[in-house]
Amino acid sequence: MTDSSPDRINAISLGPEDKRALLERFLRYAKTDTRSSETSETFPSTQGQWDLLRMLEGEMRELGLAEVELDEKGYLFGTLPSTLPPGRDAKVVGYLAHVDTYPGTNATGVDPQVIPAYDGRDIHLPAASELTLTLAENPDLARCTGHTLVTTDGTTLLGADDKAGVAAIMTVCDWFLNHPEVPHGPIRVGFTPDEETGNGTRFFDVKRFGAYAAYTFDGSLLGEIEEETFCGDSAVVTITGKDIHPGVAKGRMVNALRVAAEIMGRLPKGFLPETTEKRESYLHPYVFDGEVGRANLRFIVRGFTVEELRVREEDLLRVAREAEEAFPGAKVDVLIQESYRNMKVVLDQHPEVLNLAIEAVRRSGVAPVRSYIRGGTDGSALCFKGLPTPNIFAGGVNFHGLQEWVSLEWMAKSVETGLHLALLWAEKGL
Repeated sequence: MTDSSPDRINAISLGPEDKRALLERFLRYAKTDTRSSETSETFPSTQGQWDLLRMLEGEMRELGLAEVELDEKGYLFGTLPSTLPPGRDAKVVGYLAHVDTYPGTNATGVDPQVIPAYDGRDIHLPAASELTLTLAENPDLARCTGHTLVTTDGTTLLGADDKAGVAAIMTVCDWFLNHPEVPHGPIRVGFTPDEETGNGTRFFDVKRFGAYAAYTFDGSLLGEIEEETFCGDSAVVTITGKDIHPGVAKGRMVNALRVAAEIMGRLPKGFLPETTEKRESYLHPYVFDGEVGRANLRFIVRGFTVEELRVREEDLLRVAREAEEAFPGAKVDVLIQESYRNMKVVLDQHPEVLNLAIEAVRRSGVAPVRSYIRGGTDGSALCFKGLPTPNIFAGGVNFHGLQEWVSLEWMAKSVETGLHLALLWAEKGL
């Protein structure tokens, strides 16, 4: 008879074969280019996301998940059935991750570098002689001596944001299906598209998903549980100039590109991503396109409170007015749209959702770290759709860049956290 005593259950950990399967999953997912696109008119916004979603759909069915469904908008849901004995119930809990990767960094031809038993020294990225992961710039590497690390080759992002989370969730399902003696309640699994463009929950049907609470596995460092996000808005600045042949332009041309440069130059230097940290708010210009007659600037605006958000937006509106005045004949329009709000407002009303995640991290043998995100997750929007959703670490570091890396041991602890979390929801009878 298999031992399913509390001591046995509390000692759950991944063995070498489990970790090997976890690594293989992550590498397989990482090699699929799933960059999302802000300019696409389709949803999901790119074919690569469909490719990974269909791969995951097949793997979910092969593992034995129930109610596997990939809908026309690219939301992939499935159910890990309860193993509780008759008469015992637990609320349905959701585990979520997004399949797309950041659109601004190359993800074609991802060729991960696997480093077994990392020796604690700087790491050379093999396809980019000018790029090295140094301990000086990456102090968290010092925590990973002896780990199996996965890095980029220096020419692409890695995709740990959020394929580490996807791999962790699939490994949770695989482990439970191979250990039916371990009692847990029903888990709804969900993989979403287009999180990186801010559209991850645009068509997410909370009622159809059917969970009481959920957790995104979309965080970074070991042990972190993120309960707070920025409030986020987007802004599009449209500049209309006057184009004419430069040979007869005196007193007649209004160059929209120069107006854009004026706006960029007037942005408050103390409130940019590169000059702020911790709970400081910022304005971030991240896309520019145009020509003499018309130009566009795209911004994201971030602050932990709506009041801070409004201050940064007033900065942008003021700068736009000043630039318009500096170039008579130019027209500068600013369109601001809401993206998401700080999920802490909702999570504070559901303390048990966060507390069980904290205890799950602790039971996995890791010190929990309550943290906040200088950004957002799908959970930000889902909280305000009625599904309280904090964020759990998945082990990746340096998201969105060529120097992205992940620790297999940290990913494994994310899996163990997911296992213990399911047990806790059943144990508490919530």
